[in-house]
Amino acid sequence: MESGTGSTADGREVTEAALFEAFGGVRGMVETVLPGLLFVAIFTVNKDLHVSAIAALAVSLVLCAVRLVRKDTVKHAFSGVFGVAFGVVFAMMTGNAKDFYLPGMLYTLGLALAYIITTLAGVPLIGLILGPVFKENLSWRTRNPGRKKAYAKASWAWGLILLAKCMILFPLYWWADTTQLGWVLVALKIPPFLLALYLTWMFLVKAPAPIDVFAEMEAQEKAEEAERERQRGQSAAPDAAAADAPHEGPRHRR
Repeated sequence: MESGTGSTADGREVTEAALFEAFGGVRGMVETVLPGLLFVAIFTVNKDLHVSAIAALAVSLVLCAVRLVRKDTVKHAFSGVFGVAFGVVFAMMTGNAKDFYLPGMLYTLGLALAYIITTLAGVPLIGLILGPVFKENLSWRTRNPGRKKAYAKASWAWGLILLAKCMILFPLYWWADTTQLGWVLVALKIPPFLLALYLTWMFLVKAPAPIDVFAEMEAQEKAEEAERERQRGQSAAPDAAAADAPHEGPRHRR
């Protein structure tokens, strides 16, 4: 019983650590929310698209620079910079401040569809994202059906939650003004994400443990090396025996 409880606790810790790594944790959420929050806050006050856009882009670059200086993982910061940059460029081109949010909204819609379509195709996206983090790669597809089922449930959760978010935001894009859309979008940044993350964690802690394919490959390499050493030892033994055998001298006739 104690052993089983310990194994479950270890599995939960591994799952939590993997999710934290994959989705950026608290800092990743801050880096996601802060640029949009700054944009809508400044625009609410002065209605100046250029100042709001430049401030949002500047804070994204600062957050990315901080990660570079600290030698942290920069993938979340870089994705934030690119997302803000696309929004800034698009809004500047159209002159409509609401278009600052449009690339991110389209990305969310595309991601929702990707989760749903890949799950229907039998390769749930969340499994493709988390497989390398858990060191299982794609082993869950053919060797771990229980884990594949958990990934499918998690991908459905992500897809439907993001789709529901889009169903709120896109009508607001057409009917609401920039500040209304911006504040609703900021409010919807974290809660849906946390809900999807919690459901993913819940499905995975109940799933079978991941198959560590990296450990398997390491063990196989060691076994192959041991076999080669054994074969070299066997081939060297007859040669050594031949070298140690006494040599007969030439025989003379009487």
